[in-house]
Amino acid sequence: MKHTAVQALHAIFNPRSIAVIGASDTVGKWGHRMVDRPMQTGFQGAIYPINPIKKEILGLPAFPSVAAVPGDIDLAVLTTPTETVPKLLQECVDKGIPGAVVITAGFAETGDKGRRLEDQIAAVARAGNIRLVGPNCMGIFSAAGRLSLSFPKAPKTGSIAFISQSGTFGVSLAQVAASQGYGLSKFISIGNQADLTVADYLEYLVEDETTDVIALYVEGFKDGERFFDVARRVVTKKPIVVYKAGRSAAAEKAAMSHTASVAGSSIVFDNICKQIGLLQVRESFHLFEMAQALAGQPLPGGNRVAILGSGGQGVVGTDACAALGIVLPELDARTADDITALLPAHAPPAKNPVDFAGATRTAMQEAEIIEKFLQLDYIDGVISNVPVSPQLFDPTLKIDRSRPLPPHVQIAMDGAQRYAALPAKYGKPIICLRFVLLEDDIMEKILAEGGIPIYNSPEQCARAMHGLVFYGGVRRRLCTSLK
Repeated sequence: MKHTAVQALHAIFNPRSIAVIGASDTVGKWGHRMVDRPMQTGFQGAIYPINPIKKEILGLPAFPSVAAVPGDIDLAVLTTPTETVPKLLQECVDKGIPGAVVITAGFAETGDKGRRLEDQIAAVARAGNIRLVGPNCMGIFSAAGRLSLSFPKAPKTGSIAFISQSGTFGVSLAQVAASQGYGLSKFISIGNQADLTVADYLEYLVEDETTDVIALYVEGFKDGERFFDVARRVVTKKPIVVYKAGRSAAAEKAAMSHTASVAGSSIVFDNICKQIGLLQVRESFHLFEMAQALAGQPLPGGNRVAILGSGGQGVVGTDACAALGIVLPELDARTADDITALLPAHAPPAKNPVDFAGATRTAMQEAEIIEKFLQLDYIDGVISNVPVSPQLFDPTLKIDRSRPLPPHVQIAMDGAQRYAALPAKYGKPIICLRFVLLEDDIMEKILAEGGIPIYNSPEQCARAMHGLVFYGGVRRRLCTSLK
């Protein structure tokens, strides 16, 4: 039976067994990493090291070939020299393996000889009904499959799928994202796309129940027309956030030698993205800032927001929002009076943004003000800050939520829980700014449980809200066009 890309990718991301061809017990070699990483990051299936000489690798029985492995293999990982890959891939076909990740480089990105070898493995794949990730890639990560080939330490589980045409840069970007709390459902280093292309991954991810947002680092395309056709259908269900590299003439040449991709016209790419609703970013890490908001927050009905915080936060946030086409409506007189009554006596009368004037406030006070914003039909979302944590005043405080807590801690948590429930209650997003980074902050934990993303600057908050506003507009336009 011929495997579709979606069927094969299900096996690739959720394998019951993997064979590492070119497995090694030499630290630093790819053959060592591809055995060690799944073992160290919780893979639950069988791992079969394939090495014609060794009898055991990292404590696992080794086999001379995939044919010698008893039972079925769902995924092959190839790390052997370039010239050996076509023959070894044919052995995978003969074994009936549905999917392979080809780590090995030295193919089309190196010139004519490598291109011919890449054509050979593509021909073997087509004829033998095996689907390939790569070649010239750094593997995959699947939270659902508990499989990490790309990372020595599995990243935090989340609902962002990250597709990267660059291996090293993509892995580094994903690791930085993980260190800042962004969670991944999948990571795919796609390499040269000899078989599976960006469009194939999109078709799989749009149906993947563990993925809510797709982040994409791309340099060029094997089939740009198909990519845009698939992406047009995907954005009706899930947002796609894109960072397009290779925009300059010099970078376009670099893309060709990096992953054998033609970068194409940036102007044409930008125009098509705008037409079909792909959210573009101009700096690579902005991918995750926007994706995180899209993964956990309801879409706003428009581009009108309120800001609550300190004076400087409000001024900078207002500028950042204005630069992205987000407006801050003036508050009506009754709402302004109601909110002013909740502010410290020395604070200025409530406007938008609302200034707490540097006073310490409780989570319940902030939640009450934010709720008043969200009740307004002319406010589509709110940018505020993480409520002050009791741990700020007592860094030694350890909070065990299964036990009775001191009254002041319980009051703070009750306020944070009301705060965290507001987006779901009103169907409007809240974006938060972090003023102080505390280890194991209970306020941040509670907000995260409500899907509220937390950022380190007003500009990041504005970009996150812009992502929500943009995709909300895309969905409304698509719904209108379908009527």
